[in-house]
Amino acid sequence: MFEHILSELKNIPDLRILENEPMSHHTTFKIGGPARLFLDAHSTDALSSAYSLLCDSGVSPLILGNGSNLLVSDSGFDGTVLKVSCNKITVCENRIFAEAGALLSSVASLAQKSALSGLEFAHGIPGSVGGAVVMNAGAYGGEISDVLICSTYISKDGIFRICNKEHNFGYRNSIYKHNSDFTVLSAEFEFSCGDAEKIAETMRELAEKRRSKQPLEYPSAGSVFKRPEGCFAGALIEQCGLKGFSIGGAEVSEKHAGFIVNRGGATACDVRSLIEHIQNVVLKETGISLECEICFVQKEG
Repeated sequence: MFEHILSELKNIPDLRILENEPMSHHTTFKIGGPARLFLDAHSTDALSSAYSLLCDSGVSPLILGNGSNLLVSDSGFDGTVLKVSCNKITVCENRIFAEAGALLSSVASLAQKSALSGLEFAHGIPGSVGGAVVMNAGAYGGEISDVLICSTYISKDGIFRICNKEHNFGYRNSIYKHNSDFTVLSAEFEFSCGDAEKIAETMRELAEKRRSKQPLEYPSAGSVFKRPEGCFAGALIEQCGLKGFSIGGAEVSEKHAGFIVNRGGATACDVRSLIEHIQNVVLKETGISLECEICFVQKEG
């Protein structure tokens, strides 16, 4: 299926091409079988060229950022993965421009060093800029929508730039969530000027909260479920006595019940079974239906 475009892909600078690459190497869960074709784009030009070539050939790639919100099938993905590794970050006055593959935490660190306030909440979020924009990532009262000016994306129709309001941001939601053929290339943020040391102190305080309350010592995909209206998923799960409950190598974190961790050797099947068990028990005990925040990738894309 891929042979007819491989030779053209090989002509794209800054594009690494791998076959049967284990997805467990590219997800924060450390879970996932091999991707048949794995393309790693280290520049925006490479990303755009590879994406356009794939679309023109009728191939819909799975776009991968830092893999922090993903559970890939144990049997892998019988398609093409396009990893976004372009990660340039530049600052100009009170604005920061970042390519989609840059870590959100790196952008937050640069903002702090530049005495720019507004992204303190993101310092410990493990995702990439592209994924953060797609999900409207947030924590501790802050969201990407608070500081984003605009983003640039590529689709089969070309490259486009949209402003903040055009993103239709909501809780863990954006226009990108409903347009799978839109791939974020870059984003631009605007901040208020602040005191670098005060910003750093806020980051240290939030980092300590994360360390004390979240299971950072184990592989996970972050929060498993979206926050139900009027309550917290972790509190509901703990209320139902599921803290520490495990299936195979997957366990409801004993530190924070809103997380499922890979205690060692967990499979995607273990995680999915555990997610379904949690949803069933919480629905039965509380009447509340938990909506999963993790994206599932099956063998057949």
